[in-house]
Amino acid sequence: MEIQIKETQLEGVLEITPFVFEDFRGNYVETYNEKMYRDAGIDVTFIQDDISTSTKHVLRGIHGDQSTWKLVSCLLGKFYLVVVDCREDEPTFGKWQAFNMSDTTYKQILIPPRFGNAHLIMSDKAIFHYKQSTYYNPDGQFTYKHNHPEFDIFWPVENPILSKRDLDGSW
Repeated sequence: MEIQIKETQLEGVLEITPFVFEDFRGNYVETYNEKMYRDAGIDVTFIQDDISTSTKHVLRGIHGDQSTWKLVSCLLGKFYLVVVDCREDEPTFGKWQAFNMSDTTYKQILIPPRFGNAHLIMSDKAIFHYKQSTYYNPDGQFTYKHNHPEFDIFWPVENPILSKRDLDGSW
């Protein structure tokens, strides 16, 4: 069993495809194995797992913080994940990349600290799962509006469903 790792357009952001065993009964996926990930060069210690369940056209984010690594996957349904370089002191600030995530591809995205992420639900319901390298700290979070003019992100839905935090772009 091996994981496949692919670099993305964003420095430090990785696309990971875990090994999937399939037979006539269905499939089996090992979504995380610390030794396997470390052997593949991913030396991050994850200490918290979180799940977000949403319905079609809900958009959550752009959120992040200064110190947390996240390993994102889709457990059910489909969502459009956007990762944004939010390092304001870097020339790549505002650069973004989108990923189509689903419960049939098993793809994972590793997101470094100081990068924001947002996801837009494309199926009737979806479960967004992420592992974190730090405990959640609401005081340390940053939020950008999904339609921040400097980012010029393409969203496949014109009027997503947003929380007050995501509508205002502030915590």
